[in-house]
Amino acid sequence: MQCSRLPQVALDQMIEGARILEADGFGPKVYLLQDGNMLKVFRRKRLFSSALFRPYSKRFIDNVAKLQTRGVPTLQVLRFHRLPAPGMTAVLYRPLAGETLRQISEKQGFDWQQVLPALTGLIHRLHQSGIYFRSLHLGNIVVTPDNQMGLIDVADMRFFRGPLPKHLVKRNLQHFARYIAREKLNDTFPMQALERAVLAS
Repeated sequence: MQCSRLPQVALDQMIEGARILEADGFGPKVYLLQDGNMLKVFRRKRLFSSALFRPYSKRFIDNVAKLQTRGVPTLQVLRFHRLPAPGMTAVLYRPLAGETLRQISEKQGFDWQQVLPALTGLIHRLHQSGIYFRSLHLGNIVVTPDNQMGLIDVADMRFFRGPLPKHLVKRNLQHFARYIAREKLNDTFPMQALERAVLAS
């Protein structure tokens, strides 16, 4: 996908009335636009880095395309922009319809046992497809209206030619477990059952 320059006036018009979903010390990172699409802003934080030659925004776009090739539901990239500020790019995309597992788990009457087989299946499928998603957690897994599980926020991802080796499978599960602990979900989420099922599959 070609990168087109987005003038400041056009950017201001695009984000007018938008809701900021994510920000850091440098400013907004993700906007929910009034038309329902999203604009994700990428900043090169160091003057000299690998992002100078392959921006994180390009990795994001490439990862979306690779997931689609492997049949994993994900967002749809619409446009790729270079912003007026040096080292800044942005990706306009249509979000993946549905709710995250984190949102679903907060509903009254929710039981993890109902979704554990599907979650195990998703993680096993990713690993068998050679996909190492370091940011795999409940906030980045979406259950779509047709009851499939897909992925969002896919910039931090590596692809291998064959299935992931066992040590990367275990490392991926460790990242997931740290998220569960950080979100104080250890008492409710069946982490040990998930680990056993993924490692046995």
